[in-house]
Amino acid sequence: MQFISQNANFQELISEKLKEQHFMKHNHFVLSDIQEGKVISQLLIEQIHLQQDGILHGGVISTLCDVTMGFAAFSLVEKGVKVVTSNLSVNFLKPNQPSIFRVEGSVVKPGRNLFFCEAIGLNYQDDQWVETVRASSTMSLIKK
Repeated sequence: MQFISQNANFQELISEKLKEQHFMKHNHFVLSDIQEGKVISQLLIEQIHLQQDGILHGGVISTLCDVTMGFAAFSLVEKGVKVVTSNLSVNFLKPNQPSIFRVEGSVVKPGRNLFFCEAIGLNYQDDQWVETVRASSTMSLIKK
C-alpha cells in the first residue's frame, strides 16, 4: 500500500530522532532506507548482540523490530506528533546466526490515534537472506 506523509521533512526528522536514541547508537543500529510508511534497518551482528548459545538475542531482535516499525509509523505523521508503542508481538521463526540482521518495517493501517504495523526480520545465512522473524505492533500517536 502506498502512503503519503503529512510531513515533507520526515526522512530528515527520522535521522535526527535516531541520533537522539543512545541505546540504538550503542547497538550500532542503522537505517538503510526511509520511505513513506516503510523503513528498513540493519545491524551488523557483533559479540555484544549474542546470547549464551551464540545466536542473536531475542531482546535485540524485539528492539530492532519495535524501533523500525515505530519509525515507519513516524514517517506518516504531522510534525510535532510523537509515536510510542502500545503493543508489540514478535514471533521467532528461526535462530539468527552472527552476520547481518535486517528488519523491514511497514505501516499496515494508519488511523487517527493508532497505527498498525508489521515487520519481517531477515538474517544473512548461507549467501542468502532468510526470514527469521515476524513482528506486529500497534503504535499510539501522542498529539500536542
